Amino acid sequence: MAKVLIIEDEVSIREDLEILLKNAGYEVVCTEDFLKAVGDVEDNNPDLILLDVNLQEYSGFSICTGIRKFSNVPIIFLTGRNTSIDELQAFSLGGDDYITKPYHPSVLLARISTILKRTKSSVRDEEQILIHKGLTLDLRSYKIIYDAKQEELSKNEFKLLHYLYQRKNEVVPRLDIIEYLWDNDVFIDDNALSVNVTRVRSKLEQLGVSDFIETKRGVGYRI
Repeated sequence: MAKVLIIEDEVSIREDLEILLKNAGYEVVCTEDFLKAVGDVEDNNPDLILLDVNLQEYSGFSICTGIRKFSNVPIIFLTGRNTSIDELQAFSLGGDDYITKPYHPSVLLARISTILKRTKSSVRDEEQILIHKGLTLDLRSYKIIYDAKQEELSKNEFKLLHYLYQRKNEVVPRLDIIEYLWDNDVFIDDNALSVNVTRVRSKLEQLGVSDFIETKRGVGYRI
């Protein structure tokens, strides 16, 4: 079941969209605090976003720009603004479609389905790219990428970050990480983990990223 995030400030339109999408078999999440819209995208990891341009005290274009800093999730603009300039700006910022209000529900559903089918074919590639707090971990090349700069990781440095990405936002115990890195085959000095964490942090600093790996003293690490 694909998940659709709706960012729309008109309550009646938002509710109608929610009913339409749920009846079509989609999981639906709605944003109501538009200052937190970008964070909602990262927290909910939707498969597609319906985004209004004119929001209360906020711009859909600004939200799109914020989303594109860490995600390539498809974005369909739904808006009453029908000028070619607005449409051009929507696409230049990374929008995937631009639909003006009023729209026919069946046409909207068809365009949502088309975009999801198109992006589904690239899921394998997307699964090879993990993004958290703007930092990209490329599973194919063992590289971390930030703001067009990149650093290569050793095998253990990569495994360390990969494991933390899989458990992002939670404190991962040191013992769990040690067992994951070295498969518990041989006894490993606890200091070996600290060395690897230090090396990863050094490479992050080379990219201009600080405080990405948080230490919870006596417990473990969190990103």
